[in-house]
Amino acid sequence: MKRLLTLALLVGLGFSEWGSPSLAPLRSVLPAADRLDPTTFSPDEIRELQRRFGVHGPQPRLAQLFTHGVDQLTPVRNHALTQLHDLQPVVQQVSRRTGINPMLLTAILFDEIQHAKPGEGLPIAAHSGLFSTLGPAQLGVSELVKQGLLPQNPTAEQVAAAREALLDPDRNVALLAGKLSRLLRLLEQDPSATHNVSGQRQHAKTVATLAYLHNGKLDYPARILRYMQDPELHGLVFSQRKKPISPLI
Repeated sequence: MKRLLTLALLVGLGFSEWGSPSLAPLRSVLPAADRLDPTTFSPDEIRELQRRFGVHGPQPRLAQLFTHGVDQLTPVRNHALTQLHDLQPVVQQVSRRTGINPMLLTAILFDEIQHAKPGEGLPIAAHSGLFSTLGPAQLGVSELVKQGLLPQNPTAEQVAAAREALLDPDRNVALLAGKLSRLLRLLEQDPSATHNVSGQRQHAKTVATLAYLHNGKLDYPARILRYMQDPELHGLVFSQRKKPISPLI
């Protein structure tokens, strides 16, 4: 009876993984192993995130297998790494400005670039309205509205300008950082909570939630956390490349 009263009290107070009563109405009632997995969300957490942000469940199994297959293609991976190398200056810049972990930005970009749809980078295709998301971070015009960069009901000219902005890689990365910053504020979390994901489960849970809210699919956070531990991506983000000095000098 005492345990039932305690559980009822927890529900009434609305404790969550983040300690914020406004985020999730109930702490995960799951086996201990699942509670240790930051990518596992309780049914109550999922319902709350669906209510507040409109996210949904995992990809169909066939789509998951296709995604996994694409991840194994070396040319696709190398293409993504080449683009990420070119984007690192702006990644580092927006990371310093916002305080968001550059590995989180890089992991999201790495995944989205690998799974980009053919032809979506062409202006004629982008302006046709065929693709709802554009650029290396796969962002939509609606994100500019949410960041206050567009009015609620933008004109056709404003939408066209927004698509041009999304097609610009540097601007797209900056908008991704703006999106994550916006979500962190809604979750009542500090950008520093995106850093020590391997050492603090709460940080990993914050990153998993951000990844879930960015992509909207429940199986996406595990991929992002895995990419954040990828040695090659770590080298890309944190190593300092120096041009070889000529032996004549």
